[in-house]
Amino acid sequence: MDTMTLTTTGGTGTASAPAGPADARPHTSQPTARAGRPGRMKRLWRGSDADPSWARPALLGLLLVTLVLYTWNLTASGYANSFYSAAVQAGSDSWKAFFYGSSDAANSITVDKPPASLWVMALSVRLLGLSSFAILLPQALMGVATVGVVYTTVKRQFGAAAGLIAGVVLALTPVAALMFTFNNPDALLTLLMALGAWATIKAIEQASPKWMMIVGVFIGLGFLTKTLQVLLVVPFFGLAYLIAAPTTLRKRIVHSLLAVGTMVLSAGWWVAIVELVPASARPYIGGSQTNSFLELTFGYNGLGRLSGDETGSVGGGGGGAAGGGMWGETGLFRMFSSTVGDQISWLIPSALILLAAGLWLRGRRPRTDLRRAAYLVWGGWLVVTMLVFSFMAGIFHEYYTVALAPAIGALVGMGAVEAWQRRSTAVGTVALAAATAAAATWSFILLSRTTAYGDWLRISVLAVGMAAALLILATRWMHARAVPFVLAAALVAGLAGPGAYAVSTTAQGHSGSIVTAGPAGSSRGPGGAGGFGGGGTPPSLPGQTGTQQGANGTTQQGGPQTGGTGGGMGGLLDASTPSTAVVAALSADASSYTWVAAAVGSQTAAGLQLGTQLPVMAIGGFNGSDPSPTLAQFQQYVANGQIHYFAGGGRGFGNQNGGSSASSEISSWVQENFTPVTIDGSTFYDLTQPLQ
Repeated sequence: MDTMTLTTTGGTGTASAPAGPADARPHTSQPTARAGRPGRMKRLWRGSDADPSWARPALLGLLLVTLVLYTWNLTASGYANSFYSAAVQAGSDSWKAFFYGSSDAANSITVDKPPASLWVMALSVRLLGLSSFAILLPQALMGVATVGVVYTTVKRQFGAAAGLIAGVVLALTPVAALMFTFNNPDALLTLLMALGAWATIKAIEQASPKWMMIVGVFIGLGFLTKTLQVLLVVPFFGLAYLIAAPTTLRKRIVHSLLAVGTMVLSAGWWVAIVELVPASARPYIGGSQTNSFLELTFGYNGLGRLSGDETGSVGGGGGGAAGGGMWGETGLFRMFSSTVGDQISWLIPSALILLAAGLWLRGRRPRTDLRRAAYLVWGGWLVVTMLVFSFMAGIFHEYYTVALAPAIGALVGMGAVEAWQRRSTAVGTVALAAATAAAATWSFILLSRTTAYGDWLRISVLAVGMAAALLILATRWMHARAVPFVLAAALVAGLAGPGAYAVSTTAQGHSGSIVTAGPAGSSRGPGGAGGFGGGGTPPSLPGQTGTQQGANGTTQQGGPQTGGTGGGMGGLLDASTPSTAVVAALSADASSYTWVAAAVGSQTAAGLQLGTQLPVMAIGGFNGSDPSPTLAQFQQYVANGQIHYFAGGGRGFGNQNGGSSASSEISSWVQENFTPVTIDGSTFYDLTQPLQ
C-alpha cells in the first residue's frame, strides 16, 4: 500500500533510510508495464504512471477544496469594488468600452489601469448577465488555477508532496483568499506571474526559445493587467535562464532577448493603439493628467508609487526608510507590521530560511542544476517584490501582497522537501526544524494581535509547532511510524493560523476600494479597515457646498455639505446602491441622453451606473483629480443636451498633490446655474433646467 511521504524520484521518506539528494532532473511521465490502457476517467483520477497513487487524488481534492473555499460565500461582497464593476458593466454593453477599459459605456474616461482583468469579467457578464456572481466567479477560478499552476511547477523538480504543500500554503494565505474572491486586477496578475514562473522552468529544462517567448507573452499580459508591477519578477526569471539553461551562453542571451521582444509585443500592441488613436476618438485615460497611457504607466502607476510623488493622488507617501505617511511606514520590516503582517507574512520567515538552506544544499551542483534554478526563480520573485513593497513611498495597499503568495508557497514546499531529503545533514535537519519553529512563533505573534480566536488557537499553534521542531531534530532516532505524525504536526502548526484567517475572510463580504483579509472587527492603522485608507468616508473637503431642503419640496443652495447622496453615495472609496426612486428618475427618457448623469469621482458614478445600468460620467476619474472633462468640455456636453443630471455630493480631491481643479470648477458652475432637485433624499441638479 502506498503511503504519502515527502519524496521525489530518487529518495524515500522513511526515517530508517535517510534519503540522499534527489536528482535535479525534470519530472517526466514514463509509461510502465501496467496491463491494459486505462480509460480517460481513470487516467484523470490516477494521473501519470510515474506518480505515487495518492498524488492525483490529492491534487484534485486540493483544487476542489480551494474552489469551495473561494466560492461558497462569493456573492456576499455584492459588486465588491464598484469602481471596477462599473467598468465591467460598461464593457459588457459596449465593445469600445471593453477594449479601452472605460468606466462607462459612453466612453468618457477609462479606469486607472489597463483593461486585461476587466476583459475577463466583462466576458463573464456577457455570458451570464450582470450580477455579483458573474463578476466574481472568474476571480475564484483564477485562484484555483493559480494553485494548480504552482503545484505543477513545483512538482516538476521536487515531487508531488512539495507541490501539494506549495498549493495548500498558497490557497490558505489570507490575502489570497481575499483577492481571489474580489474583483481587483491582482487576481489575474498573480495567475499570470505564476504562469510566467511555470514557463520559465520549462524553458530552462529544455533550453527552449519557444518557452522563453511564452514567458514573454505571460509577462506582457501581466503588463496589460497592472502595468509595471509584473516586471518585478522578470530579473530573476531571466537570471535563472541565463545561469541554468543547458546550452551555450550565446544562445541563452539570444533566447532571453527573444523573450523580451515577445513581452514588448504582447503588451505594446494595445499601448500603441491607445497612443496612436486621436484623443477625440477614444476615452480619456483615467489616472493621467495629459490623457496619456505612457504618463499613467510611468507616473501615477509607476515611478510615483516608489517615490510617493503621484500627481492627483490622495495624501502623501511614506517618506524614507522608516518614514510614516498615509500609506503606512516604509522599511525592511513593513511586511511584518501590524497593518500588513496578518495578510501575508505568516510563512515568510520559514520561506526565507528554506530558501537559504536550499541554495546552500545545491551550492556545489552543476551550473544546469534545475532545483537551484527553481530556487532562483521563486526566491528572486519573493525577495525583489517584498523589498519593493517594503520601501515604496507612494500608494500602497495591503492587498498588493497577494503577489508574494505563490512564491511563498513554492519556497515552503520546495524547501521543506529538500530539507527532509537531506535530513542526514545538519543543514537539512536544522533548516526544517528552524522553519517549523519560525512558523509557529510568528503565527503565535500574529494571532496575539486579534481577539477573534481567543487564546486557544495561538497557544496550540505555538505548543504543537515547537514540539514538532524539537522532534524533527530527533527523527533519525525515531520509529518510522512516528515520523508522519511529527511532519503532520509541523504542517498543522504552520497552516492553522493563516487557515483560520482565510476562512474568516471568505465568511464575510468585502466592498469598497481598499479591503483587508482576516476576521471581522480587526483594528488597523493607516491603510487598513477602520482608518481613512480602509474604505471609510473621507473628511469633508474645503470649498464643498451642498443644498438645503426648501418648503415646497425643491431644494435651495445652501452651506457646506456634510453628507453624500443616497446614504453615503458621495464617499470617495465606496459606492452605494441608489434607491428605486433615484433609478427611476435617472432612467426616465434615458435614450435621449448620452449620459443619464454625471458625478465627481468614479465611486459616486459607479453606484449610480450599477443601479441604472446606464452610462454615468465620472468627472475627474477615480479621485476627481483628472482634467476630464474640462469645464469648457462639460459646458459643451450640457449645451448639446447630452447629460441629464449632475449628482450632488460626489467627492474628489481635485487639485490636491498637483491634480486638476476641473471637477471643482464644474461643480461650482453647475450649482450656480442649474436647478437642484431632491430625489428620495439625494440631491441632483437637472442640467436641462437652468436657473431663471
